[in-house]
Amino acid sequence: MAQQEVEHSLPQGIGRPATNALLLAGFTHLEQFTTVSEKDLLKLHGVGPKAIRILREALHEKRLSFSEDAQ
Repeated sequence: MAQQEVEHSLPQGIGRPATNALLLAGFTHLEQFTTVSEKDLLKLHGVGPKAIRILREALHEKRLSFSEDAQ
């Protein structure tokens, strides 16, 4: 049984395990990360500090941030 490809706009550098974990959790677009904290994302198996750093940088480029940074 072939795995179906999910269309997403996540940064490519975060790696396959992190991408799979994020997609499984329902994250497909960068803007969705403004509703969640880094701490909560790190609880997902496969998401580590490198993925968080890359996501943070991508959010910063769009003048966005994780939820705990928005205050």
